[in-house]
Amino acid sequence: MVGGLLFNALVTMAWHPSGSEDDHPAIFSQYAASDGWVATHFGQFVGVGVAIAGFILLCRVLMVGGGANALPRLAIAALVATGAAFAILQGLDGIALKQAVDAWASTSGAEQDIRFADAETVRWLEWGFQSYFRILLGVSLGLIGLAVLAKPLLAQLLGWLAIVAGAISIVTGVDVAYSGLEGGLQDALSPIFQLAVLAFAIGVLATGLRSSARSGDSVDALLFVA
Repeated sequence: MVGGLLFNALVTMAWHPSGSEDDHPAIFSQYAASDGWVATHFGQFVGVGVAIAGFILLCRVLMVGGGANALPRLAIAALVATGAAFAILQGLDGIALKQAVDAWASTSGAEQDIRFADAETVRWLEWGFQSYFRILLGVSLGLIGLAVLAKPLLAQLLGWLAIVAGAISIVTGVDVAYSGLEGGLQDALSPIFQLAVLAFAIGVLATGLRSSARSGDSVDALLFVA
């Protein structure tokens, strides 16, 4: 989880162009000028995929020993849906949008207006999948948090961190549907979400490290997840 989250953050900060995401003429020009756009989104796909795999493994650990297994099972199902939504999102953003903005940037006159409309259509499709990806991620995190609270394998604080992060992700997803990819609410919530998810992952890692001297499949699995 920690590795996937950090890798995604590193790739995004190092190579993803930034600017006013909803100022389409300006941001499309940046996207068209980016030679590493497709590779950057492949990197993000790998990072988020690894992190999702870590969350799924954590759910498997929470199922060890019986007890309340419905919550982690539901979380796994939500995580699989989240991964599928993210794959479609990256295909739209990382490949389809890049092709659309490149076609727009290479034309002029009336054809350029048509190409710009095409690029905006792809952008709006991205909004849709971005919205549902964030909502599904929020549901996944909320279910993981409830599963942690129901089974005292991890500190209760970690469960609440996951629930808070999940709620923020759902709110952000709904806001994307109405406001696009930028706005005051998203600017305020994004740092809190990122810190909550990273703190949760680090907390799982710390729990595994503290328990590394003990024997037992669940402890070994917990360390592997982190």
